[in-house]
Amino acid sequence: MATIRDIAGAAGVSVTTVSRVLNNHPYVSEDKRERVKKAMQSLGYRRNIHAVHLSKGFSDMIGVVLPSVNLPYFADLVAGIAEAAEASGVHLSLYQTDYQQQKERFALSQLQERQVDGLIICSKAIPDEHLLSVQEPLILCQHTDTAGLSSISNPHREAFRHGLDYLIEKGHRKIAISLARKKGKNSQVRIAAYKEALKKIGQPYREELVVEKALTLLDGKALFHRWQSWDDKPTALFAANDQVSAGLYLEAKANGTRIPEELAILSIDNHDISRMLGISTIDIQTKEMGKQAFHMLENRISGEPPSRKVLDYRLIERSSV
Repeated sequence: MATIRDIAGAAGVSVTTVSRVLNNHPYVSEDKRERVKKAMQSLGYRRNIHAVHLSKGFSDMIGVVLPSVNLPYFADLVAGIAEAAEASGVHLSLYQTDYQQQKERFALSQLQERQVDGLIICSKAIPDEHLLSVQEPLILCQHTDTAGLSSISNPHREAFRHGLDYLIEKGHRKIAISLARKKGKNSQVRIAAYKEALKKIGQPYREELVVEKALTLLDGKALFHRWQSWDDKPTALFAANDQVSAGLYLEAKANGTRIPEELAILSIDNHDISRMLGISTIDIQTKEMGKQAFHMLENRISGEPPSRKVLDYRLIERSSV
């Protein structure tokens, strides 16, 4: 494999000149720059990017940790991150974890070993305390109360409570909710808001009306049949995301259930599918969160102290409630 000394000899210039051309140094004459480029081409030279990263001290790459790329929420987050990263000339390395802590730890080890310059963690299973021990630049895309960690998040409790109050104002008293996973931090916040809202209207908390592992269109379809099986049916269902609400809506329509007369549906996300089906939803600015998470990480990499940001939300009324 050709070295920069070989290129210097072939081009008739110094090793320093070759190095300057490789690093786009401005103080090289056009004649010498062209001679170096021709020598590189004729010798088939390829840069050792790992050596470049070592010499620069950073890799121009950040890691994105997420449970799955198949879910629209995380796809939107990554789209926002990618858009901001491309504008800054930064590349992404994705770590898909399925909430397995050993995979999350691997991503953290990549950060500690300088394979990436920073991490954006979209959602995780690993405790916050473990992140503190890393002492490297990272951003959480979820709420945290842990001092020393940077985060950007939605006001999950406020948004979820707003949605519940909206259903209550529409006359609903028997309300079911669906979640991704009950153990998740955001889900715990939503359950707390749900219990609070039920208590306010004098309704009992019924464990069976809190459905977890509801993430996809097919999960929404299954959720409809679960709703059918309940003896004391809820009149409203607050779904975890637009995919679930769409699956629920379509299966309800296919089975002759009237929306919203027999079952009102409220959702979270504001994706195209909720607009097309007329499903009421809460817009939580997921793509914008990804963009801002990237810029927050840039600031952390530059040495700025940890910070926190909470985005706004809005409830969008459509025909499903």
